[in-house]
Amino acid sequence: MMPKILVTADPLDPPALVAALTGTDPDDGAVASFVGQVRAEPGLQTLELEHYPGVTETALAELRELAMSRWSLSQAIIHHRVGRMAVGETIVVVAASAPHRRAALEAVGFLIDRLKTEAPFWKRVHTAGGSHWVTARDSDAAASQYWRDQIAQEDA
Repeated sequence: MMPKILVTADPLDPPALVAALTGTDPDDGAVASFVGQVRAEPGLQTLELEHYPGVTETALAELRELAMSRWSLSQAIIHHRVGRMAVGETIVVVAASAPHRRAALEAVGFLIDRLKTEAPFWKRVHTAGGSHWVTARDSDAAASQYWRDQIAQEDA
């Protein structure tokens, strides 16, 4: 059985992960996914991700459970790489299945946006000139806040 939450230094296989959710529940009409990969940036040789073992998996599991209940998902997975990765390598796969497409799509958007700010991962960029830690982006905080606001409005 495929783990629902996985943080690993091993390469991820996005097609296999999405395929594992496809066709498993006859009531599901949708499987949605997001695959994040290392993008080419000037001078980038590798991207390194570190995490806080145990705490990171707990944070991801809590986000997953919230998405499962909020969008009545059949399944949801979050698989995230750590360690050094080259341009083009997969960093994260988030996927969800549900009876209807809107639920699956929204859940995947929620999961990727919230994990960027709530799961303890740290990015380090390695270039020919040295290495530096990447600070959080305002756009990631804004995306996470969007989902907080959406949930607050729905709960009001």
